[in-house]
Amino acid sequence: MTEPKSTGLDAEDSKLLVLARGAMARAGHGSGAAVRDGDGRTYAAGPVRLQTLSLTALQAAVAAALSSGAEGFEAALVVGGQLRDEGMAAVREVSPSARIVLADRTGAVYDIVEAVAPNLTGAHVPEGFDLDTESEVL
Repeated sequence: MTEPKSTGLDAEDSKLLVLARGAMARAGHGSGAAVRDGDGRTYAAGPVRLQTLSLTALQAAVAAALSSGAEGFEAALVVGGQLRDEGMAAVREVSPSARIVLADRTGAVYDIVEAVAPNLTGAHVPEGFDLDTESEVL
Protein backbone atom coordinates (compact mmCIF):
# COMPACT_ATOMS: atom_id res chain seq x y z
CA MET A 1 0.00 0.00 0.00
CA THR A 2 1.65 3.24 -1.14
CA GLU A 3 1.24 6.35 0.97
CA PRO A 4 0.32 9.61 -0.76
CA LYS A 5 3.15 12.14 -0.95
CA SER A 6 1.32 14.89 0.94
CA THR A 7 -2.01 14.76 2.70
CA GLY A 8 -1.80 18.02 4.62
CA LEU A 9 -2.45 16.08 7.84
CA ASP A 10 -0.47 16.31 11.05
CA ALA A 11 1.34 13.23 12.36
CA GLU A 12 -1.57 12.05 14.53
CA ASP A 13 -4.14 12.32 11.74
CA SER A 14 -1.70 10.69 9.31
CA LYS A 15 -1.64 7.71 11.70
CA LEU A 16 -5.45 7.56 11.47
CA LEU A 17 -5.14 7.54 7.68
CA VAL A 18 -2.74 4.58 7.76
CA LEU A 19 -5.01 2.69 10.17
CA ALA A 20 -8.17 3.39 8.15
CA ARG A 21 -6.52 2.29 4.90
CA GLY A 22 -5.28 -0.86 6.63
CA ALA A 23 -8.77 -1.66 7.93
CA MET A 24 -10.17 -1.11 4.43
CA ALA A 25 -7.62 -3.52 2.95
CA ARG A 26 -8.14 -6.18 5.64
CA ALA A 27 -11.93 -6.00 5.33
CA GLY A 28 -11.76 -6.24 1.56
CA HIS A 29 -14.33 -3.44 1.19
CA GLY A 30 -14.15 -0.02 -0.38
CA SER A 31 -13.99 1.89 2.90
CA GLY A 32 -12.28 2.00 6.26
CA ALA A 33 -12.25 4.32 9.25
CA ALA A 34 -10.25 5.12 12.35
CA VAL A 35 -10.96 7.24 15.42
CA ARG A 36 -8.70 8.68 18.12
CA ASP A 37 -10.13 9.01 21.60
CA GLY A 38 -9.39 11.68 24.18
CA ASP A 39 -6.51 9.62 25.59
CA GLY A 40 -4.85 9.22 22.20
CA ARG A 41 -5.87 5.58 21.74
CA THR A 42 -6.86 4.63 18.20
CA TYR A 43 -9.47 2.23 16.86
CA ALA A 44 -9.93 1.18 13.23
CA ALA A 45 -12.58 -0.82 11.42
CA GLY A 46 -14.07 -1.71 8.08
CA PRO A 47 -17.77 -1.86 7.30
CA VAL A 48 -19.95 -4.68 8.63
CA ARG A 49 -22.50 -6.06 6.20
CA LEU A 50 -24.66 -8.88 7.53
CA GLN A 51 -28.33 -9.60 6.99
CA THR A 52 -28.95 -8.76 10.64
CA LEU A 53 -26.39 -5.98 11.16
CA SER A 54 -25.12 -3.25 8.87
CA LEU A 55 -22.52 -0.69 9.97
CA THR A 56 -20.45 1.77 8.01
CA ALA A 57 -16.72 1.65 8.70
CA LEU A 58 -17.02 4.77 10.85
CA GLN A 59 -19.93 3.34 12.84
CA ALA A 60 -17.89 0.17 13.44
CA ALA A 61 -14.84 2.17 14.57
CA VAL A 62 -16.98 4.28 16.92
CA ALA A 63 -18.60 1.11 18.33
CA ALA A 64 -15.18 -0.50 18.87
CA ALA A 65 -13.92 2.58 20.69
CA LEU A 66 -16.98 3.01 22.90
CA SER A 67 -17.12 -0.69 23.76
CA SER A 68 -13.46 -0.42 24.83
CA GLY A 69 -14.19 2.43 27.22
CA ALA A 70 -13.54 5.53 25.12
CA GLU A 71 -15.43 8.51 26.48
CA GLY A 72 -14.81 11.03 23.70
CA PHE A 73 -13.09 11.58 20.38
CA GLU A 74 -10.45 14.03 19.18
CA ALA A 75 -10.69 13.02 15.53
CA ALA A 76 -12.06 10.53 13.06
CA LEU A 77 -10.90 9.69 9.56
CA VAL A 78 -12.91 7.91 6.87
CA VAL A 79 -11.35 6.47 3.71
CA GLY A 80 -13.65 5.75 0.78
CA GLY A 81 -16.76 6.73 2.70
CA GLN A 82 -19.49 9.23 1.99
CA LEU A 83 -19.99 12.77 3.22
CA ARG A 84 -23.31 11.67 4.71
CA ASP A 85 -21.83 8.67 6.54
CA GLU A 86 -24.18 7.75 9.38
CA GLY A 87 -21.16 7.30 11.63
CA MET A 88 -20.58 11.06 11.57
CA ALA A 89 -23.70 11.51 13.71
CA ALA A 90 -22.32 8.99 16.20
CA VAL A 91 -19.01 10.86 16.42
CA ARG A 92 -20.89 14.14 16.91
CA GLU A 93 -23.19 12.65 19.56
CA VAL A 94 -20.18 11.69 21.66
CA SER A 95 -17.88 14.62 20.78
CA PRO A 96 -19.39 17.60 18.94
CA SER A 97 -15.94 19.23 18.65
CA ALA A 98 -14.18 16.24 17.02
CA ARG A 99 -12.59 16.83 13.62
CA ILE A 100 -13.73 14.41 10.89
CA VAL A 101 -11.41 13.92 7.93
CA LEU A 102 -12.66 12.40 4.67
CA ALA A 103 -10.21 10.85 2.21
CA ASP A 104 -10.54 8.91 -1.01
CA ARG A 105 -9.29 5.33 -1.35
CA THR A 106 -5.81 6.50 -2.33
CA GLY A 107 -5.53 8.50 0.88
CA ALA A 108 -5.99 11.94 -0.68
CA VAL A 109 -7.92 14.16 1.73
CA TYR A 110 -10.92 15.84 0.12
CA ASP A 111 -12.72 17.33 3.12
CA ILE A 112 -12.18 18.12 6.79
CA VAL A 113 -15.32 18.70 8.82
CA GLU A 114 -14.55 20.76 11.89
CA ALA A 115 -16.70 21.13 15.02
CA VAL A 116 -20.44 21.55 14.56
CA ALA A 117 -22.21 24.81 15.28
CA PRO A 118 -23.74 25.15 18.73
CA ASN A 119 -27.10 23.48 19.17
CA LEU A 120 -30.08 25.81 18.86
CA THR A 121 -31.50 24.77 22.21
CA GLY A 122 -35.09 25.86 22.50
CA ALA A 123 -35.43 26.67 18.80
CA HIS A 124 -38.77 25.65 17.41
CA VAL A 125 -38.69 23.75 14.14
CA PRO A 126 -42.13 23.70 12.50
CA GLU A 127 -43.66 20.26 11.98
CA GLY A 128 -42.79 18.91 8.55
CA PHE A 129 -39.81 21.28 8.18
CA ASP A 130 -36.78 19.39 6.87
CA LEU A 131 -33.51 21.15 7.70
CA ASP A 132 -31.72 19.21 4.95
CA THR A 133 -34.00 20.34 2.14
CA GLU A 134 -35.60 23.62 3.21
CA SER A 135 -33.91 26.86 2.22
CA GLU A 136 -35.32 28.96 5.06
CA VAL A 137 -33.11 29.89 7.97
CA LEU A 138 -34.34 29.52 11.54
